[in-house]
Amino acid sequence: MVIWLNGSFVEGSQAAVSALDAGVQHGVGLFETMQARNGRVFRLQDHLERMAESAAELELVEKLRVEPLAEAVVAVMQRWGRPEARIRLTLTGGVVNMLREAREGRPVQVEPTLLIVASPPTPFPDELFERGVGVMVADDRVSPLDRFGGHKTLWYWPRLAALRTAAQSGASEALWFDVTNRLACGCTSNVFLVKGDRLLTPLARGEEPRGGLRSPVLPGVARRTLMGLASACGLRTDRCSLTVDDVLGADEVFLSNVSWGVLPVIRMERSTIGSGGVGPATRSLRQAWLQAVDGHTRG
Repeated sequence: MVIWLNGSFVEGSQAAVSALDAGVQHGVGLFETMQARNGRVFRLQDHLERMAESAAELELVEKLRVEPLAEAVVAVMQRWGRPEARIRLTLTGGVVNMLREAREGRPVQVEPTLLIVASPPTPFPDELFERGVGVMVADDRVSPLDRFGGHKTLWYWPRLAALRTAAQSGASEALWFDVTNRLACGCTSNVFLVKGDRLLTPLARGEEPRGGLRSPVLPGVARRTLMGLASACGLRTDRCSLTVDDVLGADEVFLSNVSWGVLPVIRMERSTIGSGGVGPATRSLRQAWLQAVDGHTRG
């Protein structure tokens, strides 16, 4: 690994965060997981701007300076020295007693902890993309009334618990629905449905109609990329409200994140999706995704 902590490169044994850090004490923080190919991070600016937007909206820091943060990520990649990497960027509230400040109603003066880690990319077997995967429905629900929903916060315990339950059932992901039983997302992914020539996906944070409820769905970087690629694959994109019946009645379903790109879904619990195989639209979008990543990172 290559580890950058608060402005300096450190060895793994010395990469320590204070026991009083708000990320440790209260789970206060944000993170981004990025992928690098050909020595460059895919859509680095999109990841950093999303973090900066969340940091301001959730009042973690007033303004996160994206440019020097991008320079730090580039420096980490240079130190890493390999063409491919998984880059994890973590921003916490730093050493501050947020509980006391909150009780006293005082503004919190945050000196955030910034951590960037480069490590080998997560390997995914080719058969996952050739044969597709199964998913299950998460037991819990997300809420449009949660102002932290749709942000990539450190509070990931419920998602990890649902993912573990899914794995124990032989599934690769769990689909989350909201409290009105509308489709939201996967534990670590956005969800897409193909119906005819339409590519359907739930509304994400920032896409809600004026006066509507806040969406608890993360505006994924891979999601945004794939919606931009859809027309070239003969698909019309529609961000809309979807139900479990829509999922079961779809011609194709797939999941997206920057680690795996496009992951086909062929069954939900005991129900088969579409023909039970990886569909042509999903294959086309996966190929377009791989080309887009290669083209972007080659510059």
